[in-house]
Amino acid sequence: MAKNTQPVLKRCKTLGLSPAVLGYSKETKRNPKQMRRKQSEYAIQLNEKQKVKFIYGVLEKQFRAYYEKAERKQGITGEILLQELERRLDNVVFRMGFASTRREARQLVNHAHFTVNGKKVNIPSFQVKPGDVIAVREKSRTTPKFKALMEELGKKPTPKWMDKAAESFEGKIIAMPARDDIDYEVAEHLIVEFYSK
Repeated sequence: MAKNTQPVLKRCKTLGLSPAVLGYSKETKRNPKQMRRKQSEYAIQLNEKQKVKFIYGVLEKQFRAYYEKAERKQGITGEILLQELERRLDNVVFRMGFASTRREARQLVNHAHFTVNGKKVNIPSFQVKPGDVIAVREKSRTTPKFKALMEELGKKPTPKWMDKAAESFEGKIIAMPARDDIDYEVAEHLIVEFYSK
């Protein structure tokens, strides 16, 4: 399985992204003396695509497949693409507060700590849908990791498209994610332009 091993903070600085979007607390400082030359239209589009790929931890082949799937559906392609990425199980685990970063969420899903509708799922790219119940497996609830997590669980806000009880180890998808649920700046039309050339 291919894996992105780039340093997170360095990549965030390159893409002009706040590490808080990824769940990291450290902020990167920009050097005002460091001037960058004007970017071409292609470079701006590429940068936007790279930013979204990096946030969700998706590599090119899989990202392209998400784009093609979004393009086939009716509606605004860019918004559908973001919706598909938001519905990934690793992202949902992160959004519900069961992990502090998406990378950690992906690892926890890979290690089969979660169930979807009572069935064990260990595929980070698994697509959740409205009505799905995501829960921490009974066996995993007693681990020190999840015990410590229960103390932090109520502090993280949950997006309105999912419902999570702070005391329990489970949450439910109540709707499809909307465009205004995206908590970082992204110009998805640039990604569509990049791929439609």
